Parts: sequence; structure tokens; C-alpha cells
Amino acid sequence: MKTVHEVEVKPKIARNKRRLLVARETMAGYLFISPMVLLATVLTIIPILLSGVISFTDWNFIAGLDSIKFIGFDNYAKMFSDDDFLKSLNNNLLLILVIPVSLFISLILAVLINNSTYFKSFFKVIYFMPFISSFVAVAVLWRVLFHPSNGPINNFLMSIGISNPPAWLADPSFSLISVMIIMIWAGVGFEMIIFMAGLQNISKDLYEAADIDGASKVRQFFKITIPLLSPTTFFLLITGIVGSFKVFDLIMILTNGGPAGSTSVIVFYLYKVAFIQLKSGYASAIGIMLLIIILAITVIQWIGQKKWVNY
Repeated sequence: MKTVHEVEVKPKIARNKRRLLVARETMAGYLFISPMVLLATVLTIIPILLSGVISFTDWNFIAGLDSIKFIGFDNYAKMFSDDDFLKSLNNNLLLILVIPVSLFISLILAVLINNSTYFKSFFKVIYFMPFISSFVAVAVLWRVLFHPSNGPINNFLMSIGISNPPAWLADPSFSLISVMIIMIWAGVGFEMIIFMAGLQNISKDLYEAADIDGASKVRQFFKITIPLLSPTTFFLLITGIVGSFKVFDLIMILTNGGPAGSTSVIVFYLYKVAFIQLKSGYASAIGIMLLIIILAITVIQWIGQKKWVNY
């Protein structure tokens, strides 16, 4: 017969083994994530904190640390009277209009390609190519297409009777619209692929049941496809809006913020203030303000998604 001591010791040994196993698994998990945590800390968190400190200074980084002068909230107050910053912010807000248009086009393409029988892979590659292409090459291509006098687009417009077509990138009234067209063209492929992945997760039984009930394809699209794709749409909406605030290379290559600042956005203006005007303190304040704007928009979307996203 087992003694009372033996009966008590064995459960303790088993518990100790489980605790040791959990501790090992926890340690292994921390070891696996430590490289990413270290990189995120060094390359993201620490620079953000330093930018926050520098944003309260009047500093030119070329002059060295000895020239730092703390000025409080003056840089933040200056933004609200800075016409160039306000114009850049307004342009960024207009660029958000790209997202719903791009999502609508990519969703329609995803549904059409997903329902097609032939050449699915071919169309996926064709539409995805602009997204993985170099933005330098894309910008050069569209500069040729949008050329005011010799570009194919204006030549086509003149051939169909439009005598004075827009100057596109050279016209302050059409330059931002031109950039928006290019952003839609470049982003549709990525969003289409994500939507197609979401469509694969929708059970075909739902469509078969809807067919039996006599629902039309249009009704199925609005009552089944769109509601069940709402998590995918929410993901693309957040990433799209954040991406629209980070656009820089396209503006830099295409227009350099012109003409007359009509295509300047916050990131481009930040670059100009930091590395051309050499106002590191003011540039840091713009960066922190951009971070706050993106966080605010993301929080609003996260709260609002509870009313329309179906998980």
C-alpha cells in the first residue's frame, strides 16, 4: 500500500514538471520575439520618443547638440498658422478619397476573377504587377502618359474632340487628381488579392441556399458577400488610410510637391523642413502631429467598426 507521504509527493512532482515546462515554453517564446522587440525598440519606439523631445526645441541638427534651445509648445502652435503645413494636411485628407474608390474597384475585380473559369492566375499577376513594381519606374511611366503636349492620354483626348485637355501634373487644379489616379492604379492589385483571399473563406453553401430561395446575384452580393467580407474591408481601410498619410516617394518623383504646393503632403513637407530648411525641432513636431492624426483616425475606425464589421 502507498503511504500518505507518497500520495502527496507525486502530485507535487507533476505540478513542478508542468511549471518547468510552462517556464521553458515561455522562455522560448520570449527568445523568438526578442529580435523583433529589439529592432522595434531601437528603430521605432526610441526614435519616436526622441522626436517627441526634439519637437519642443529650436534645433538645427547640423549645428550639433550644443545649439539645442527649448521653446516649449511654440512649434506646435506654429503649425496652426503655417499655410504650407495646412495645405499639406488638406491634401492628405483629400488623398483619403482614394481608399473607397480603390476598394470598390478591387472588390468588383476580385469577385469577377474569383467567379471566372479560365486565366485566374494570369489576371492575378497582371493586376498585382503595379503594386510590386518600383515606384520610380511607375512614376516615370505616368509622367510620360500625363505629358501635357506629347503624352498618350492627351493625344487620345484631342483625337476625340477635346481641344484643350488638362495639363495633369503641370496644372495645380489637376495635379493632385493625377496623383490619386496613379495611387488607385498602383494599389488595386494588392487589395484585389486580399479580397480574393477573403472570398475563399465564404462557404459556397450560403450561395447555394440563396439560389434555392430565389435570390438574385446582385442580392447575394449585397447580403452575403459584402457582410462576410467586412473584416477584410476593415483591414484594407485601416492600412489604406495609414498608407495614404505615408505617401512620399510618388510625390517626390512625380511633382516634388508642386506645382505651387498643390501635391505637397505632410511627409513630403516634413522632409523639406528637416533636410532642406534644416529645422529639426519643427520637423519633429510635424512628425509627432502626423502620428497623433493617424492614431486618432485609427481609434475612430476601431470604434466605428463594431457597428458594421461582422466577425
